Amino acid sequence: MQINIQRQRKTLPVYKLRKKLLREIRNHDSLIIIGETGSGKTTQIPQFLLSKEFIGESGCIGITQPRRLAAVSVAHRVAQEQGVQLGKLVGYCVRFDDKTSPQTQIKFLTDGMMVREAMTDEILSDYSVIILDEAHERSVQTDVLFGVAKRAQNLRKLKGLTPLKLLIMSATMDVDKFAKYFQAPVVYLEGRQHPVEVQQSIQTHEDYVMAALATAFQIHRKAPPNEDILVFLTGQEEIENAVQLAEEAARQLDGKGYPNLRVFPLYSALQTHLQLEAFKSSPQGMRKLVLSTNVAETSVTIEGICHIIDTGVAKVRTYHPTTGSEVLKVEKITKAQAWQRTGRAGRERPGKCYRIYTKSEFKQMKEMPIPEIQRCSLTGVALNLLAIGVDITTFDFMDKPSKESVDVAVTCLERLGAVKGSPPQLTTLGRTMSLFPLDPRFTKALLASVEHGCLEEALTVIALLSGESVFTEPYTKRDQAYAAKARFASNEGDHVTLLNVYRGYINAAHKKAWCHENFLHHRNLEYALNVRDQLARVAKCANLEKSSCGTNTEPLRKSLLEGLADNIAELQRDRTYVTLGARYPVAIHPSSTLHASKPPLVLFTEVVNTGKCYIRGLSVIEPCWLNAKISSTG
Repeated sequence: MQINIQRQRKTLPVYKLRKKLLREIRNHDSLIIIGETGSGKTTQIPQFLLSKEFIGESGCIGITQPRRLAAVSVAHRVAQEQGVQLGKLVGYCVRFDDKTSPQTQIKFLTDGMMVREAMTDEILSDYSVIILDEAHERSVQTDVLFGVAKRAQNLRKLKGLTPLKLLIMSATMDVDKFAKYFQAPVVYLEGRQHPVEVQQSIQTHEDYVMAALATAFQIHRKAPPNEDILVFLTGQEEIENAVQLAEEAARQLDGKGYPNLRVFPLYSALQTHLQLEAFKSSPQGMRKLVLSTNVAETSVTIEGICHIIDTGVAKVRTYHPTTGSEVLKVEKITKAQAWQRTGRAGRERPGKCYRIYTKSEFKQMKEMPIPEIQRCSLTGVALNLLAIGVDITTFDFMDKPSKESVDVAVTCLERLGAVKGSPPQLTTLGRTMSLFPLDPRFTKALLASVEHGCLEEALTVIALLSGESVFTEPYTKRDQAYAAKARFASNEGDHVTLLNVYRGYINAAHKKAWCHENFLHHRNLEYALNVRDQLARVAKCANLEKSSCGTNTEPLRKSLLEGLADNIAELQRDRTYVTLGARYPVAIHPSSTLHASKPPLVLFTEVVNTGKCYIRGLSVIEPCWLNAKISSTG
């Protein structure tokens, strides 16, 4: 096995260029490396640098990824190639999951985790080399990390300390912009190992999920066994429904001479060991069908994938500073993303990419995505930067966010009591808030729960809000699922409903069976339990006093109001809702337990736009609480 792995490494395009690459890294403090998907840059370059020349006696190579799944899966692969146990020489660190030790010298981590490390160590002194991988993705944390890493590199120079080498890697990027920002030369690696044939749809498909599944089963009927299929969809709920449809269709083909088909979901909230199942080779004579969000656009090779089905869409979160709301919406991908998806095939042998959109639709796509820093809420970014000691208004962003977005973020932190003054400075409360890896509004709600005597309940609800929905709605059993959800429903709203689910789950003797009976996601509940444990540990470190409100949930809803005071909607005379402040029209989402009722005031967690603006994750708020809050802050 190990001999085969070492042989595979030597066939990768990057391996043949290692001498040239090491020479360039040796000669430059910063270097941009462009290499197509499949060139081996992510797994091999960290291993090339594993020597005293580059990391000294006790240094570490940090490789950042925009996505949790990529950090975990690549770490597993590199540990396998090094023939070591994960967590020793090779490890990873992602939110709520740390597999590293003092011996770790190759450390994969999400961009956000490295930003958090900079909050306690601004020069990132643990690292001799930092590799910013998949830089083209331009997530908000990636853009923050660009500036934080550059700053750490400059601070080390000013202090006469051991230099920090920065490698910026991607398959596709705006090379001139990156070269100018990092003041770095560019090295190009050889391309993909095998050709990928692209086939475009001849007509537009409104139902892209059914079109993708139909294409997958056409391939399944014709392609040889062990030629696996990867389909790009938009979210967990869509994927879970598609998994059921695909498994049902596969059962109908049993015994008809086709290969056995195994269907794997792949999305960020899926537990790590289940995510990794999708990456394993299929047994001989079997075919694997992976249904994934865009987490599979960038990461280690999914073994066996020969056929890509690209639906051309992804879920995008966009913040509107004028309304103060974040909207989650399905949108067209960009050309850069389309080529990134295409590149998931052709890694081990020739492949095909089937695009469920026409040539003209492809031509109309934008070249590159809008950087997330220019379309998301900056409240958390501003808090993290202030914790590092940087003012967001003067921070060196590659693409500056709008002044309006920055002002809204600082104002929000002022309202939460996290900052004061001009330029803004962290308060004692803000310093405590920066300890939690959460949206600052959720952190404020947690801290408020101590005053209201319901920390235990707040930890539970915020942990459940940090992952994907715990409710399932199988395509063929919607009525039973609605009836099951009604057993937990509270007339006080969705947050209390979630609390009821958690309490039921904790008390269940046979948890998986209980989840199955109640149409609940066992995986998502387990993820929430893990998140809750981590948050409870941070709360303990912050010396927050334990407390519980028992069956009286009024303190919990008051605590949520402290953090989410900007997210209030008010019932109008015509029985519709508008948001307070911005007076923006919204409707209660059909999935909410409050959908059929019309409370005068509701607090909401998020806005979802599906042609209409829906508010989701609701709690009933009493008008007198709002008046009390206004008078206490006024």
